[in-house]
Amino acid sequence: MAISRDKKNTLVAELTELLSSAKTTAFAAYQGLTVADIQELRATAREAGVTIKVVKNRLVRVALSGIDAYKDVDTSSLNGQLIYAASAEDEVVPAKVLNDFAKKNPMLVVAGGLSLESGLMTADEVKALASLPSKDQLIGEVIAQLLSPVNDVTNALSGNLHALLDGVEAKATS
Repeated sequence: MAISRDKKNTLVAELTELLSSAKTTAFAAYQGLTVADIQELRATAREAGVTIKVVKNRLVRVALSGIDAYKDVDTSSLNGQLIYAASAEDEVVPAKVLNDFAKKNPMLVVAGGLSLESGLMTADEVKALASLPSKDQLIGEVIAQLLSPVNDVTNALSGNLHALLDGVEAKATS
């Protein structure tokens, strides 16, 4: 069923807005997935703050040509039935959502991605991105490293204080 020119223009405007505000966009071939599988993927993505879009690749190409960062990107890899996952908040989450879902459903095949900094990414680059820890996890690790010396000093002083108290107690009882 063909869609009207107005509807196409609206879709292209929405895609342009989504892709230009997204830090990264990952895409995957979804041929063979059931509607229930795609709904499950959408629910998982929604919980992670990722927007999922299923649109014609031709409309994505038109939207990409309207974004300065993607004007010179080779879009020849946008073939077949593709599902797009984008996030404006985190660079890793779209790749992680698609990659994790692909592990459970082998019909979903990660095909590549788009990044405002590097342009087009290969499937291997997207999978490598998906293996990175999340932003919150990295922040937690940095904070733990910064607090490590404080914890070490506290533990050392606490140990000496306990030894002193044990010595005083032993002296008082004798």
